[in-house]
Amino acid sequence: MAAGRVGALLQELYQRLWEAFGPQKWWPGDTPFEVAVGAILTQNTNWGNVSRAIAALKDQDLLAPQALHDLPETELARLIRPAGYYNVKARRLRNFLDFLANHYGNSMAQLAAADLASLRPALLSIKGIGPETADSILLYALSKPTFVVDAYTFRILSRHGLIAEACPYEELRQLFMEHLPAEVPLYQEYHALLVRLGKECCRPRPRCATCLVDGWPAA
Repeated sequence: MAAGRVGALLQELYQRLWEAFGPQKWWPGDTPFEVAVGAILTQNTNWGNVSRAIAALKDQDLLAPQALHDLPETELARLIRPAGYYNVKARRLRNFLDFLANHYGNSMAQLAAADLASLRPALLSIKGIGPETADSILLYALSKPTFVVDAYTFRILSRHGLIAEACPYEELRQLFMEHLPAEVPLYQEYHALLVRLGKECCRPRPRCATCLVDGWPAA
């Protein structure tokens, strides 16, 4: 498919989703650090469970880099238990906290001051942080123009014939980044709108009869 055609289709999809759902104002979080913690905790679980884990940290006044870094890992695991896989996630969160402390003085502002080209591979080098989590932290916590793709993105675009089902993560990420303006608000809203469509219509058992983008793309 010609590059110009792909770009037009992605723009059309965004416009249709925006008109249907409106702004999603995702990702929820009071601070960049809270958003980063949420991105790590949401692996393999739903947001309701993550919000309970974050609330538990807030209740103990622990949702700050230094406070969490000083917390014993066993206690951290206990507090984030609602997020599931709590021992694994406590270790992954600890790895991120060590990275933030050792390289950026526990400062999300210092982390955000680094450029995308160096930050993304640095985050990906942290054990337990894969591409989706890294891009979520970059886009939503640090306001860097990188596109987040997830299971919903793969499902929607493959079902509508824009990608193969076995499309690699990086290839799909580049599809968006090569054909859309590198704008943080656009990337944030587009990803959130795709999640909304995936949850409401493009489920594992699709609800095509009620799909808001039925007929896209036109032949």
